[in-house]
Amino acid sequence: MSNARRLLLVAASGLALLSALPAAAQTAPSAPWPQVASDIPVDANVRFGTLPNGMRYAILRNATPPGQASLRLRIAAGSLMENDNQQGLAHFMEHMAFNGTTNIPENELLRILERLGLAFGADTNAATGFDQTFYQLELPRTNDETVDTALRIMREQVSEALMNPEDIEAERNVIVGEERTRNTPGLRSAKAQFALLAPGQRMSNRLPIGDMDIIRTAPRERFVEFYEAYYRPSRATLLAVGDFDVDQMEAKIRGAFENWEPKAADGPEPDLGQVAPRGPETRILVEPGIQSSVQINWTRAPDLDPDTVAERQSRIRRNLGLAVLNRRLGELARADNPPFIGAGASSSTLFDSLDLGSVSASFNPGGLPRALQTIEQETRRLQEFGVTEAEIQREITDLRTALQNAVASAATRTTPALVNGLLGATNDDRVFSSPQTNLDIFNSAVEGVTPDAVNTAVKTAFEGQGPLVLVVTPEPVEGGEEGVTALLQASQAMAVTAPAVQAAMEWPYAEFGASAQPTDRREIAEIGATVVTFANGTTLTVKPTTFRDEQILISVRTGLGERGLPTDRPDPQSLAGFVYTAGGLGRLTADEMNRVLSGRIYGANFAVEGDAYRLSGGTRPQDLTLEMQVLTAYLTDPGLRPAPFEQIKALFPQIIAQQMATPAGAFGIQSSGLLASGDARQTFPTAQNIAGWTMDQLKSGLTADMAKGPVSVVMVGDVTVDDAVAAVGSTLAALPARPALPTPAAGADVLRFPDGTAEPIVLRHTGPAEQALGYVAWPTTDQIHDRTDARLASLLSAVMELRVLDEIRERQALAYSPSSNASSSDVYAGYGSITVTAQTTPENQLKFFEAVDAIAASLRDEPITEDELTRARAPQIEAIRRSQAGNEYWTAQLSDVAADSESVAQITSQLSDIEGFTVADIQAAARRWLVDDKAWRASVVSTNAPAQ
Repeated sequence: MSNARRLLLVAASGLALLSALPAAAQTAPSAPWPQVASDIPVDANVRFGTLPNGMRYAILRNATPPGQASLRLRIAAGSLMENDNQQGLAHFMEHMAFNGTTNIPENELLRILERLGLAFGADTNAATGFDQTFYQLELPRTNDETVDTALRIMREQVSEALMNPEDIEAERNVIVGEERTRNTPGLRSAKAQFALLAPGQRMSNRLPIGDMDIIRTAPRERFVEFYEAYYRPSRATLLAVGDFDVDQMEAKIRGAFENWEPKAADGPEPDLGQVAPRGPETRILVEPGIQSSVQINWTRAPDLDPDTVAERQSRIRRNLGLAVLNRRLGELARADNPPFIGAGASSSTLFDSLDLGSVSASFNPGGLPRALQTIEQETRRLQEFGVTEAEIQREITDLRTALQNAVASAATRTTPALVNGLLGATNDDRVFSSPQTNLDIFNSAVEGVTPDAVNTAVKTAFEGQGPLVLVVTPEPVEGGEEGVTALLQASQAMAVTAPAVQAAMEWPYAEFGASAQPTDRREIAEIGATVVTFANGTTLTVKPTTFRDEQILISVRTGLGERGLPTDRPDPQSLAGFVYTAGGLGRLTADEMNRVLSGRIYGANFAVEGDAYRLSGGTRPQDLTLEMQVLTAYLTDPGLRPAPFEQIKALFPQIIAQQMATPAGAFGIQSSGLLASGDARQTFPTAQNIAGWTMDQLKSGLTADMAKGPVSVVMVGDVTVDDAVAAVGSTLAALPARPALPTPAAGADVLRFPDGTAEPIVLRHTGPAEQALGYVAWPTTDQIHDRTDARLASLLSAVMELRVLDEIRERQALAYSPSSNASSSDVYAGYGSITVTAQTTPENQLKFFEAVDAIAASLRDEPITEDELTRARAPQIEAIRRSQAGNEYWTAQLSDVAADSESVAQITSQLSDIEGFTVADIQAAARRWLVDDKAWRASVVSTNAPAQ
């Protein structure tokens, strides 16, 4: 996928509606586990316990992936617990827990974990919210050394943080840098949402990032006061999931934490405030670079009832009604000339402070009247006419299918997913129940359920104080708040009618010709795969695995992909990812597909990759044939309807505006072509480009290009070779032979990295003047045939990141999250890079570039230490091993095996290559690639900042 298309997808995915935040409940100190007072059976596989000092723990053995474990240490305290003069210190305290403890010197904590194979960020991390702070470790192995060290470090963090004044001073600028990085239009709109929903309540002025004046000036005593009041056993819960003996893990937890005693009195529970009586109210936030959206909200006192079967049944019936409403809104969004880009409704409890019902929509500029009118009237239509029996049964079928699949795949749930589920249940004060229990409760809730019961339950979501309307827009709204109120009142005065009944339909893509038998079949024992060839040229590479029950991942590739596109001008295929599957099939729209295939598990995604077009999806064994029918139908009879195309065209100016409002987004847009020396295939298209494109151009080019070349299928997961052969034989292999792959145009296989820049190229963003971004990139190599050099470049980048974090984040505090990355093309010969990126202030840009140059010089001039090599290499190795225990890894790795048998050796040599690199290899690589006059530099500063 080109940089431009990747950025397009990221940008569009970020256009989420402003909606209710996830529910979270506060747990009182020393509270018993919720199952003690509930009639919901707790998952019997989890061992729950409480130490004599009040600390709780939950332990679950799980061997997916094997030999690994996930730990979470939760403290029942977040920003809601802060005093007025402590705002931001809960989050600051989380940082200080990594900055020196009684027995672990500053900076050594992360190094200890890196030597064990844990990467900072991916495996070692922490987070602070409104009502909790948690520390996380992803352990690559469960031997005594790793587990004992992990528990010792977690214990030190929560009871032995030193908070030396000089360390606090050094960390202040890191926090300020984090706030600067996170100060986006989205965050500012969230603040406006809190102010509207909860005036006078604590949550409205306790965002975890805090008050920067307090961050810059708070004395050590305030940190100590918060730490000792809230970091205490009675507020702590240790969650451990992994491939270990439960008895042994319990003994280790007791050994590490049993002697922990509090040092001061328990901190008070905060007064969260009351939901105030409110009438209708309207607010507008004008925020350049934001996605236009409108919310209609209702608030009421929070439901603090304990987690019981009856409570869950009630929520299930309410959520059935919300699901119907959301499906109706989704179908409107996908219709011709839609009233909005997307819309949705929700109901949740926010931080024990209020219950919120909300319906919201995002829209293009000028679309506020239709968007507001439609969501208001669809919500009222649901309230007045309710749901139909057919709609309820459809939602029941889909939800039951998902729950049944969860039961069938329960034995191979992943360790990180399980520990995060435990964390969520703990923070919500909810019983951690098994998939079977969840299914049983669902079935009991929907047995005999009537439309009237669902209608009664869903109406409560839209009752309470309000309606409170929030409009977030990049440009002023005509008439202001009074004008928005008038629009709402006019809509409320319009009568609504009952929804139309939808006709039943059949699945018309079950036959593609006589089933084909393989003409060749070869086993590849080294990687446990089988390659099958059919008469029409279709190849199938299948790898049965036991990683995840009930999961099969499928990739279908054909054509030239990006190599077939022009290099001198942008092509409408830049939009294909938004249009291809969204347009449904020739004989069914996307929504008709959803109705026809209700209760089935299937997927269909589309991408234009560097050397092929790719359709992909995921399914379960019983739906494998259907999944292949879906993918084959998309290959042979795509709908390519105009509505998704026109929608993305209309949305595109907002995508550009949103990306340009942050340094990273602006860099992504403006650098996409620069880093490819102007190659149009990599260049983010302009609004003018897209405005001139037509659906006919996209359709004709895409269908012609995808009709050529053999089809290559990769299938990985809970499948047998015979079942895979049968499913492909009756679909893709049953099609007529396809024309040969065309020869790419001259220059299509070339991508050139730009020449080095002595001075940074200056790019501009439209966000706050204090935000800037620095970027340095050196050209490296590809990974087309021999991937060894690409792996060496990746390891060199990992070493560089260690030094970047030490120097740019820790020593100079220039940026919150500087990073180094390596990429190597598997399509374009010689194209790859090592990069360093950091978001700083404009004043610190020069220091950033000087620091990067010094780091590069040090890597060239002196050998790194063996310890640095270990700390960079061990997390890479463990990340690969972890990935190798997943279907996603093998789906990607096997893409070339059918056409290139030599790629098998490249797959099997990955770990040995990395393990074999030496200190001398790293220095030689630095001398080879980190050459000053080849470095391409860019500085992204605000349009409001002075020219450099």
